[in-house]
Amino acid sequence: MAIRTKQSLSGFIVTDPELTITSKGEARFYAKIGQEHFRRNDDGSFTQLESTFHNLVQYRKAAERSYQLFQKGDHFVAEGYVHDYDHDIDGQTQHAEEFVANRLGHDAARQNYTVDRKAVTKTLDSNPGLETNVAVDTGMATTGTPVSARSVAVARSARRRDQLVGIVPDGAGEGGPRRSAGLAL
Repeated sequence: MAIRTKQSLSGFIVTDPELTITSKGEARFYAKIGQEHFRRNDDGSFTQLESTFHNLVQYRKAAERSYQLFQKGDHFVAEGYVHDYDHDIDGQTQHAEEFVANRLGHDAARQNYTVDRKAVTKTLDSNPGLETNVAVDTGMATTGTPVSARSVAVARSARRRDQLVGIVPDGAGEGGPRRSAGLAL
């Protein structure tokens, strides 16, 4: 299967972002953005050219989230497409374009930020009598130290063994083999 690609855009936010509601009742994020341009010189150095300025929009739930996360001056990377449209200004039709972002994130090469990873809850066993939900951290322990996949698996196994202690199927007498009701660890 081929790699799926879309248009992308990187730049910086020039104006304070705005959050409005469209006529369809959807959230719309808008910001004027800038792009820096450079020319490579024969000696390998670069000369900065004039920046260009464009419109960036995003819709629905993603727009609401971006409005919370972005502010003037932030550097970003966006995935989406260019939307060309015409509009009237003082009775004259003007052609314009905007970048419609499906995805929008901070540019890690230009912007410092932290990632807030939420704990994921997973059920370890589908056996109705022994279900348990365990919060599994997705990479960072509450102390901020890295957690390996192996240490998560070891913790799960230990909790599972604790659940199975004392389970003896009917018919197993004194001194008989202790079984875990057919459950494998």
